[in-house]
Amino acid sequence: MHEELRVKGERAREASYKLTTVATEVKNNALLAMADALEDNEEKILEANMQDMEAGRVRGMNKSLLDRLMLSSARIKDMAQGLRTLVSISDPVGEIESMWKGAQDIEIGKMRVPLGVIGIIYEARPNVTVDAAGLCLKTGNAVILRGSSDALRSNCAITNIIAKAAESAGAPGGSIQLIETSGREIALEMMKLNQYLDVLIPRGGAGLIQSVVTNATVPVIETGIGNCHVYVDSWAKLDDAEEIIVNAKTQRPAVCNAAESLLVHEAVAQEFLPSVGKRFRELGVELRGCSRTRELLCEAKQATEEDYATEFLDLILSVKVVDSLEEAMAHIHKYGTKHSEAIITENYTNARQFLQGVDAAAVYVNASTRFTDGFQFGFGAEIGISTQKLHARGPMGLKELTTVKYIIYGNGQSRK
Repeated sequence: MHEELRVKGERAREASYKLTTVATEVKNNALLAMADALEDNEEKILEANMQDMEAGRVRGMNKSLLDRLMLSSARIKDMAQGLRTLVSISDPVGEIESMWKGAQDIEIGKMRVPLGVIGIIYEARPNVTVDAAGLCLKTGNAVILRGSSDALRSNCAITNIIAKAAESAGAPGGSIQLIETSGREIALEMMKLNQYLDVLIPRGGAGLIQSVVTNATVPVIETGIGNCHVYVDSWAKLDDAEEIIVNAKTQRPAVCNAAESLLVHEAVAQEFLPSVGKRFRELGVELRGCSRTRELLCEAKQATEEDYATEFLDLILSVKVVDSLEEAMAHIHKYGTKHSEAIITENYTNARQFLQGVDAAAVYVNASTRFTDGFQFGFGAEIGISTQKLHARGPMGLKELTTVKYIIYGNGQSRK
């Protein structure tokens, strides 16, 4: 075993044992100290991030990835505010969900408890370092972070700052740690760290998530791949539809809840596509469409099967004209990644059919897919968007980072 994994695994395991009984007040004070430390050390963080950004440009990192990697004064303030928001949210640890009487009048209850030690493997997004650390600390979990080498300087600076701040406020040492050794080998070894990790959460693109799901022996919560669709129904308000799809695609194209595909009912395609196509041209969005789309939008390239299956994370949008709601839903069933899907319609029956029939973590009627986010849902920060169905689904806030144990009260009973 790599020495860094062994040392940090042992520290995390010890910290998780101590965290189970740390009072909410102590955890909240640690979160506030972490937030203050981020803002107080802004210059140091930005200097480290600037080095990562320059190295990324030299390596030819594309614009969307550079956007994810980049930190600014505003983004650091947002990270700090996310930690402060967590303070105001109820601590789920110790919550008794229910109590009932079992055999011989023993009292049985379900109590929320931490998962233990959480490992997080993620790509070039330094804000994940703060979000993950804050959520894990609030829920009494120790965390071992493993970011990409592209953001190593930024992640090291951030982790050192917030870990020291948390410890100074009473959090156990080892609660927040970062794996600083680069290389695929140590990542693969971390995926099999069953003796120290209770759960592993990947955050990133399809390649990273597939690698973790394929190679991990630690239980995995699968997150994030977002081939999200917006379907414009024949009953849609077209002005609303235009604003929604433009927002869903362009507001921040490099994130998992951005729309990657537009489906348009043939009854409104002739009116809708030229108008929205003009907006997309002005915004620099490349369109890849079916033959019927290209008849209405001459600038659109011919879409391929691969285009409809791709999470672009860029200013590229696949487009298809469909004959019915059923065809739109079948397309989503074939190409969707169970993340976020939207229908724009004023028809109640169609909306209900879409809500019930589309298999995704978040299904929208007349709203942008960009709302699939822990902050927007009122959870504070999030650890990721779970696209699986066991344990947690959708934005994973505080409650999703806990599990339950049964607690039993007796007064001398023995089983007969």
